Amino acid sequence: MAKSVKIRLEEAQDYRLTENLVREAFWNVYRPGALEHFVLHQFRNRPEFCRNLDFVMEYDGEIIGQAMFVKNTLKTQGGEELPILSLGPICIHPQHQRKGLGKQLLDYAVAQAEQTDAEGIFMEGNINFYGKCGFVVASTLGVHYMDEPSDDPVPYFLGKILKPKHFENLDTRYYIPQGYLVDEKQVDEFDKQFPYKEKLRLPGQLV
Repeated sequence: MAKSVKIRLEEAQDYRLTENLVREAFWNVYRPGALEHFVLHQFRNRPEFCRNLDFVMEYDGEIIGQAMFVKNTLKTQGGEELPILSLGPICIHPQHQRKGLGKQLLDYAVAQAEQTDAEGIFMEGNINFYGKCGFVVASTLGVHYMDEPSDDPVPYFLGKILKPKHFENLDTRYYIPQGYLVDEKQVDEFDKQFPYKEKLRLPGQLV
C-alpha cells in the first residue's frame, strides 16, 4: 500500500516531536552533536520567525520532515532594503532520506514562500541537492556571504530569486539572522531534555 504524504503548518503540540526530528537529522553531521534543534526552538519566540512558513511533513501520520523560514533583508548599494527569507533548518529523518521526500518538501516550501513579498531565499547548503530546486551559488546573484571577499564564491551559500527585478546589477552582503547564533552551553543544557546521544567527531564535519 502506498504511503501517504502530507505537508502542513507546524502546531504547538508538534514542537517537541519536530525538535527531536531535527536533532536526529543533524546529529554529528556538521559538528559533534547538533545545534539546529535548539535554533528552531529559539526562533519560535523571535519576531522574524515566519509562523506561516513553518512546515512539517507527515509520512503515514508520522512527522518525518521539517522546514522553516526567517525574515531577513538585503541592502542595495543605493540603501534600499529588499525583503528576503532565510531558509533552514530543513530536514528529513535519516530513515526516510533518499526517497525524494526532501525535494518534495523543499518544492512545497519554496512555492509557499513565493506567495509572500520576499524577493529571494538564501541559505547554507549543498548545491548538488538544492540546485535541483533552482538554487544557485549566491555570489552569482551579486549577494556575498557575510564579510567574505567578493571574489570568494562561498560554494555552500545559496540563493534563489523569487522576484527578478531588483537583482539586476546587485552587489550586496548577506548577514545571518541573530537567531542562528546560539550559545553552545545553552544547547547542551537544552539537550538534556532529549534521549542521550553520543557526540562524535567524524570525517567531513565542518566544525
